[in-house]
Amino acid sequence: MTGPTSSTPGPDRRPGAPRLTRADLDALPNYVPGRSPADLARELGLPEAIKLASNEVPYGPLPGVVEAVSEAVSGAHRYPDMGVLALRAALAERHGVDPDRIATGCGSVALAEHLVRATCLPGDEVVYSWRSFEAYPIIAATSGATSVRVPNDAGHGHDLAAMAAAVTDRTRLILVCNPNNPTGTSLRRSELDRFLASVPDDVLVVLDEAYREFVTDAEVPDGLAVYGDRPNVVVLRTFSKAWGLAGLRIGFLVGQPEVAAAVRKVVTPFSTSLAAQAGALAALTQVDEVRRRCALVVAERDRVTEALRKRLPVGPTATVPDSQANFVWLPLGDRSVPFAQACEARGIIVRPFAGEGVRVTIGTPAENDAFLAVADQLGNQ
Repeated sequence: MTGPTSSTPGPDRRPGAPRLTRADLDALPNYVPGRSPADLARELGLPEAIKLASNEVPYGPLPGVVEAVSEAVSGAHRYPDMGVLALRAALAERHGVDPDRIATGCGSVALAEHLVRATCLPGDEVVYSWRSFEAYPIIAATSGATSVRVPNDAGHGHDLAAMAAAVTDRTRLILVCNPNNPTGTSLRRSELDRFLASVPDDVLVVLDEAYREFVTDAEVPDGLAVYGDRPNVVVLRTFSKAWGLAGLRIGFLVGQPEVAAAVRKVVTPFSTSLAAQAGALAALTQVDEVRRRCALVVAERDRVTEALRKRLPVGPTATVPDSQANFVWLPLGDRSVPFAQACEARGIIVRPFAGEGVRVTIGTPAENDAFLAVADQLGNQ
């Protein structure tokens, strides 16, 4: 028996072939990872290329992580603890919450996906700012939910008043990325207080705080400390950024027990791997080193921001916004892709968003100097 065919095949389908996947996914953009620096170096004939596209921290694994992961791998023939009991207990102690309020997953992005699955039926709405984390529309679409994108304000951040106005009786979940990826902008407590007071009690607000450890503005609240006890708030955190475990893929959420339990119910079984659990437990013993590394990133972030404002003016009213993350945002508009291509031709990989801007991760001082030298060349052309 054959199924129906589509008159407009998707990019990977032969003309006339039966459709085996959802038609709406044809219009969904792919998540774009940072390009391999080794591949670019080979292509350009360079000894090495610099990758400033993926918001990784450049200082290597934390002390003790490699050893803990290596030891854990000796038991790789066994399934990991599906309940992630030891890690949840350690996180609960660190953040002063009950372990029943914690769920773990394959990075905070996976937990955002599980939250949409746990709250939304087909046609329900997910509200988020745009431009924000590029996985949000993918998460909503693949869960059958309807994306409601609210344009960023003039300062490249969340327009919370417009987001509140976008809430309807079909809204089930709101994603608030603070600091915002890819613009680095942040929301202050007074803004979030007003916003949360306006959101209906039956709408879940997800504070995505993947970059919380890099925040230095005292007015930007720690969502877990300030809002963690609100019944309709969930806070996402990750080990991928400040904690240096991007390659192990592990994050966690803190919410009310019934919300965390629902997420643990829909999460892919055993998705928090043996190595990830061991690595995260080891990383949690290195709080002082994490703070030291974050301070290095913040100092470089501030230096790079000021240098870019002098080297690369983007217009009479626009400028490089203040960032509270481990990256900076260049609002270059239509020049974004050409700028990124020119950087890549010189061995520097950055992340363009066509027609909007370029995100540049903060690397080591030497890597940042190399990028600024390229930006200086391009700014003078």
